Amino acid sequence: MKYHIEFDIDLKKNPYKGKYIAIEGIDGSGKTTQVEKLVEYFKSQGKNVIQTREPRKTGVIGEIAQQVLNGKLAMSKLALQYLFATDRVLSQEEIIVPALKRGDIVIVDRCFWSAVVYGILDRTGGNYDYKTADFMLIVYSILSMYHQFIVPDYTFYLKIPLETSVSRIHEKDDIKEIYEDKEKLRKVIEGYNWLSAKFMKDIITIDGGKSVNMVTKEIISKIKI
Repeated sequence: MKYHIEFDIDLKKNPYKGKYIAIEGIDGSGKTTQVEKLVEYFKSQGKNVIQTREPRKTGVIGEIAQQVLNGKLAMSKLALQYLFATDRVLSQEEIIVPALKRGDIVIVDRCFWSAVVYGILDRTGGNYDYKTADFMLIVYSILSMYHQFIVPDYTFYLKIPLETSVSRIHEKDDIKEIYEDKEKLRKVIEGYNWLSAKFMKDIITIDGGKSVNMVTKEIISKIKI
C-alpha cells in the first residue's frame, strides 16, 4: 500500500559555547588542506582547537570503513552507509559534543551532510531529482536519526570542476578509494550542488579552485568567533 507522508525537518543547532566548523566537498577539493589551515590559524589566535574527520580512520568502526573505502573489504553500499552513521554517532558522543561543551573550536573534514550526497548516490546511482532526494532526506532524518546530530555552525562546500578533482586525485600517492572514479565524482558534484542549493542557509559555497591561501582567507572572513 502507498502512504503519503509530508513534514518539515528541524535541524538541530549547536546549543553549546564552542564553535563547530565543517569542510565539505568532493575528493580532491582541498578539504583536508583547509582543515589544517584553519586549525593553524585559530591556534595562532590562542584558541583551543579540535581537529577530526568523518569517517574516522581509527577505532573499530573507522578501521573497517577505511578497508571498505580502499577496496580491501567487500560490503554492500547500504551497510556501508549505516557503518558511516555509526561512526558519526560515536564521533559526536566521544569528540564533538565534549569539545563544544568545553568551548573549543571543532573543525571537521566532512560531517553528516556527506551522508545525504553519498547515500543518495549509493541507493539510486546519483538520482538527485526532487522526488527521490526528498524521500532520501526523510529516510535519513527519521530512520538514521540524522536530525539528532548537531548541524555545524559553519559548513563550507569547496566547489571545484570535475577535471580539477580528477587531476588532484591522480597526483596523490594514496590508495584510491571506491568513490574516486570519474563518473562517480561527476554524480557527487551534482549531489553537492543540489545539497548546497537546497540548504543554502546552512551551507556556504566557496570556489575551491582558487589558491590555497585565497580559499583559507575567504573561509576565515565568513566565520564569527
